[in-house]
Amino acid sequence: MALIYIEDNDPWIMEHDACESLFREIMEQITQRESKPKTSSAFASVSVNIRFQLKQYADRIIQLRKKVDEALRLRVITVDEAERRMRQVEQLQSNEVKMRQIYDLKMNPHASERRSLIKSNNSAFADGGTTGWGADDDDDPPLDLNISVADIKTQNENALLEQDRGLEELHKVITRQKAIAQTINSEVDYQNEIIDDLADHIETTDERLIDGTRRIRQINQKDRTCGYWIIIILLFISIICVASIG
Repeated sequence: MALIYIEDNDPWIMEHDACESLFREIMEQITQRESKPKTSSAFASVSVNIRFQLKQYADRIIQLRKKVDEALRLRVITVDEAERRMRQVEQLQSNEVKMRQIYDLKMNPHASERRSLIKSNNSAFADGGTTGWGADDDDDPPLDLNISVADIKTQNENALLEQDRGLEELHKVITRQKAIAQTINSEVDYQNEIIDDLADHIETTDERLIDGTRRIRQINQKDRTCGYWIIIILLFISIICVASIG
């Protein structure tokens, strides 16, 4: 079965564009939420809407990935087109991670504290003073410091988990490509066998044609010889008749 490359009026492309449109809509919602007080009902309402849209966005990404796998399995698209679409899906997933990070930044009050703590320590290093980690400061009690360190550790663990998920997805893509390559190789071998059989049949047919042509020539030559003998006999009979009359 031949591979078909579909570009115009492709439902997958339209769904991908709709997913990108939803991404822009969610980013606008996040931007609007930043201008509202965190304790206000408007902030809570927008946050609920953002969470719902993020769930929709994640579900659409899953559907897009499944449709790429199905189209590739049915050979509706080429391998190169499938890889291109998978890269687009991965970009959508990257956008999802960015949106969730921006969303959680406002919801997590310790994120800004952690940034301020890191910034102040960097400034202390630049000024040649103490780093602030061991200094006594009434404005920064030990409890806040412990929470900030825990936040950093949690984010590092989340980043590692995200990398593990990315590696698993990459492994799946490579496995699918290997299976596709093996299928294509089997198909090529099968087509080569068909071509070899066809060549054998053509060669046999050529031999039969040559043999038939040779037989026709032999029969034609025999027919001509027979005609000559008939003419000779008729002439001989004619000569005998003329001689007897004379």
